[in-house]
Amino acid sequence: METPEGWTRSDDALTRTYRFRDFAEAFGFLTRVALHAEKVDHHPEFFSCWNRVDFRLTSHDAGGVTERDVALAAAIDRLAAQMPPPASRKAG
Repeated sequence: METPEGWTRSDDALTRTYRFRDFAEAFGFLTRVALHAEKVDHHPEFFSCWNRVDFRLTSHDAGGVTERDVALAAAIDRLAAQMPPPASRKAG
C-alpha cells in the first residue's frame, strides 16, 4: 500500500502536520475533519496547538495502516485544500 503524498509512514501509522493562519482556522479545519470521520466511522488521532494540527492515522483493529487510513488521509487532504491558500496565511 502506497503512502499518500505529503504523509509520512512511521510506527504502523500515517502522520502529517497542517498549519493555519490562527487558532480559529485550525479549529474550523479540525471540525470539518471530525464531521467527515464520524460519517465514515473512522476516527483519527490528532493533536492541536494554536495554528497547528497533527494527525496520526492507523487501524488499531488491523494493527497498522489499511485502505481506510489511506482514504481518510485523502479526505483530510481534500478538506485542507478548501482552506485559504498558504500565501494568505500568517507565518507561524
